[in-house]
Amino acid sequence: MVIDAHAHLNAPEVFYAYKARLQSSGGRHRGDPKISDEALAAAAARNVAALDEVGTTMQLISPRPFQLMSSARPERIVHWWVEANNDLIRRSVDLHPDRLAGVAALPVCAGRPVEEALAELDRVAALPQFVGVCLNPDPSEGAGTTPPLGSAYWYPLFERLVAHDLPALVHSAGCFNERETYSEHFITEESIAILTVLRSSTLADFPELKLIIAHGGGSVPYQIGRWQAERLMPSLGGSPDSERFEVSLRRLWFDTVLHNPASLRLLLETVGPDRCLFGTERPGSGSVAAPGTGRHLDDIKPVIDAMPGLSEGDKQLVFEGNARKVFSRLPC
Repeated sequence: MVIDAHAHLNAPEVFYAYKARLQSSGGRHRGDPKISDEALAAAAARNVAALDEVGTTMQLISPRPFQLMSSARPERIVHWWVEANNDLIRRSVDLHPDRLAGVAALPVCAGRPVEEALAELDRVAALPQFVGVCLNPDPSEGAGTTPPLGSAYWYPLFERLVAHDLPALVHSAGCFNERETYSEHFITEESIAILTVLRSSTLADFPELKLIIAHGGGSVPYQIGRWQAERLMPSLGGSPDSERFEVSLRRLWFDTVLHNPASLRLLLETVGPDRCLFGTERPGSGSVAAPGTGRHLDDIKPVIDAMPGLSEGDKQLVFEGNARKVFSRLPC
């Protein structure tokens, strides 16, 4: 079985017209997305067809992150839009319960207490279609005002995630900082998330917390030498007696959404195949044919199958075993 732990909702285009209506109303009118069963079935069928093309058994789908507008005002727009996305995911899973499972968005709004997102977390936790959540570590969307993921600001959310046994896919969303695109912002925020969590007492305070860092862990596995040195140097707050950085790094989980074989090999060597979950984000930013091979860059399974040094047991962990360990609500 092949479980793709990182993918996003395929919604009819008319769904995003509802987003525009929410924005243009200034939060005065909630309205209804009015997505017909027929339109949703056609979109979900396209998603399943994309899985069949590459031999994926099941895909875990969350909302399109760059569409989530976490910094919008008034905040009720964000809540309404997140709830609409989660409802559409629920309906999509019901159409293909053997092929899809839900990873819900959370309405964590810029400048607001994280507790305001807990009602939606509790709602989706009670729905069998959902097996996890997608967590945006920067709802300010590039403004630089959000407390880092290793801060106590996030503790009420972490406590509730542990209580529900729901893992969180740490995945940034939109970015309105002109210094970087949203794709660059993903990598920046995922890197900051790792480093601030590992510098904090978060994982000691919540030993059962399951955080999956999207896109192969941002830049951290590829710059690991810098963080190894920091952990050891007293002038930077470290100590030769500290736990090695590479050991701490393995307290987190990572997906394989890397569209370059050399990068993917480095991730597997750095954190180990027992901490990596197969993910493709297909269809998404890697859904383009590579020159020379004609294979889509997000067709990652053949890359892992051909990876030197990976045993069949290692591959089973990456393709299925780790996902079942992290997403304990997955159907058998």
